[in-house]
Amino acid sequence: MGKEKVGFIGTGVMGKHMALHLRKAGYPLYVYTRTKSKAADLLEKGAAWCDTPADLASKTDVVFTIIGEPKDVEQVYKGENGLFEGGHAGQIFIDMTTSKPSLAKELYVKGKEIEIDVLDAPVSGGDVFAKSGKLSIMVGGDEMVFNKMKPLFDTFGENIVYQGSAGAGQHTKMSNQIAIASTMIGVCEAITYAKKAGLDLETVLKSISLGAAGSYALTNLAPRMMKGDFEPGFFIKHFIKDMKIALEEADRMDLKLPGLSLAKEMYEELAAAGEAESGTQALIKQYTK
Repeated sequence: MGKEKVGFIGTGVMGKHMALHLRKAGYPLYVYTRTKSKAADLLEKGAAWCDTPADLASKTDVVFTIIGEPKDVEQVYKGENGLFEGGHAGQIFIDMTTSKPSLAKELYVKGKEIEIDVLDAPVSGGDVFAKSGKLSIMVGGDEMVFNKMKPLFDTFGENIVYQGSAGAGQHTKMSNQIAIASTMIGVCEAITYAKKAGLDLETVLKSISLGAAGSYALTNLAPRMMKGDFEPGFFIKHFIKDMKIALEEADRMDLKLPGLSLAKEMYEELAAAGEAESGTQALIKQYTK
């Protein structure tokens, strides 16, 4: 039996690398994105272009999506010329966008009605781990479908964990984003403090990044902060969207998250100042005004 025909929608900062890993692993690849030029590298490597999500769904066995906002996910799946319109029984759709748990459940139910399996499988690791194929992937949906898709996840992920029923992947990603939000504040304040104390920042980083304070942000994003490199591995505008979803979910659970609320406020100030498309490491600018 040959490899599944795979569709991929969303070839942004992370998606293009994920799709490329699938192509390198030998999967026949079909792509769609609103701006065709963003898929140029994949098309050069043998991927086939599709004009609409429905067109892509009609030609594939498995479809991955990693796009912007929940409203975009809804449009791509349920809208005119969307995936459900072009899909067929026995197909598997995997949404890797960080989106609403409630929407993940809705797509799962809609899929079941037309014999299409839907997984929610958001990722973490930014552009660095997307390039290296070491993303963390948190998956919700039917476990049997997860097991079937594991070889495809393995092409671009390393820490791949089944979390539970539909929506569980998205809830896990919210936990991930909550942890990152406060960590980013801590990293910025640590760098600012060390600089004010007259220390050599690279030497400080060597010590604290391998101690109890160690984190992805400290190892991968702090050096970018120190160099003034604010290119996006993950856009501020997308992080704000994630934090809003997490706070909405927390409100539903009558849960107060003051650290997350503060981080959201700080990032919204940055976005209003023109930094919406900078990387999340641009938070350091809040301390260097």
